[in-house]
Amino acid sequence: MSALLLIPVVGPLLAAGALLALPNRPGTHRVGAFATMTVVLVAGLVLLVRTSGGALAVLRVGGWPGPIAIGLAADALSALLVTVTALVVLGCLVAAVGSGDDRRPYFLPLVLVLTAGAGGAFLTTDLFNLFVLIEVMLVPSYVLLSLAGGVGRGGAGRVYVATNLLGSTLLLAGVALVYGTTGVVGLGELAGAARDEPTVAVACGVVLLALGVKSALVPLHDWLPRTYPVASPVVVALFSGLLTKVGLYAVIRIYAVVYGGDPGYRWLLGAVALLSMVVGVLGAVGENSMRRILTFHMVSQLGYVLLGVALFTAVGLAAAVYYLAQYILVKAALFLCAAAVRAGRGTDRLDGSGGLAGQRPALALAFAGAALSLAGLPPFSGFLAKFLLLRATAESGAWLAMVVAVLVSLVTLLSMLKIWSALFTGDPPASSTVARRIGPTLVGPPLALAGLSLAAGLAAAPLLVLADTAAAGLRDPAGYVRAVTGR
Repeated sequence: MSALLLIPVVGPLLAAGALLALPNRPGTHRVGAFATMTVVLVAGLVLLVRTSGGALAVLRVGGWPGPIAIGLAADALSALLVTVTALVVLGCLVAAVGSGDDRRPYFLPLVLVLTAGAGGAFLTTDLFNLFVLIEVMLVPSYVLLSLAGGVGRGGAGRVYVATNLLGSTLLLAGVALVYGTTGVVGLGELAGAARDEPTVAVACGVVLLALGVKSALVPLHDWLPRTYPVASPVVVALFSGLLTKVGLYAVIRIYAVVYGGDPGYRWLLGAVALLSMVVGVLGAVGENSMRRILTFHMVSQLGYVLLGVALFTAVGLAAAVYYLAQYILVKAALFLCAAAVRAGRGTDRLDGSGGLAGQRPALALAFAGAALSLAGLPPFSGFLAKFLLLRATAESGAWLAMVVAVLVSLVTLLSMLKIWSALFTGDPPASSTVARRIGPTLVGPPLALAGLSLAAGLAAAPLLVLADTAAAGLRDPAGYVRAVTGR
């Protein structure tokens, strides 16, 4: 089983290199990209089944001892994220065929490199390799943002590159501080160190600050709404499933393992969570394009996940894991809906003409399902995720957090209704050619992802079991530590 850990990292990298050696062959690029991501998805599913009971898969590349080897490990949380992101990437590849993005030079190899970096970041067991793999993920994202961007992509690209370079510099400095104070960078070797040693806590705090930039958590979020809406909707859907989620995953893992869930820092995580929820949803209220509204909601929804981590109870962590997994699917579905709208109308601004529900009912169904899940309405997975989170806040006596979570959900619903009334209801423009330009390859992926959200809500037991297993591993990381250190 350990050999499977190489597939999400090495597989896409090798495929990307092979495709780069075969330029000007779009058909080969498509087949290669789809085949690679299918293999990654299968590997993720196998890892998910093997780790669902609490077992871990560990690989030390080259057979070197723990502190020296490049270590990879999969538990229920990392296997779940590898699987879910592979699903999202496959959906984005299909949508890229419909939007024409995949015909841009080097688009598919860049997507594969991006996927390899994200998969490696979910599986790595030390901070330095986390930095390296985040950079592997970010370098192709710089190109994709500009390659498939629209008007203003030059300025947005500069903001994106400058902010992420600053975050990367800060992350590397934090890793150096951790190594300088402890002599190690492995998560297993650092277990509990930040809880017991103030100097290590400060050094790891620099790492978490850098990851806060990568995750676009408030107040480090401003770069996200300034850059994502400029990119192609398919690229943004891809980014939404991978980039910020890697940063948030790393925050969760480091806080659980290195800080040991230290209660002294939970107030800070809770404050950042609530601010992200409120600032994100209020930012969405004043926007007038589908992508801008959805981008601000990214900030808001990340706050919900972080709130569960801040509670650090069994129910809170399970809610956070469940919320994160289903949210990746839902947000990608919404951005892929935006890709279809833009293909049909030429714009996703809300002051354009409506009528999409009559012309493309399947697209309307996909958007409605994903939007209702984002707002937390039954029977979709978003409802169960928010219900679990509210239950966790009630059990912890976090009444302010409960009130904020409910109010933010109501405003989220209003934002989704705003998009629906502007783009899907009413009469279409007289000269509309939307029926021709929104094909099945654009409608199918968001419809499938919205269907998965519905399935995760109606038949939630398997995902809830995985979330409980992941939560138990985060609350008591002793098994993870033993596995990655070999002690």
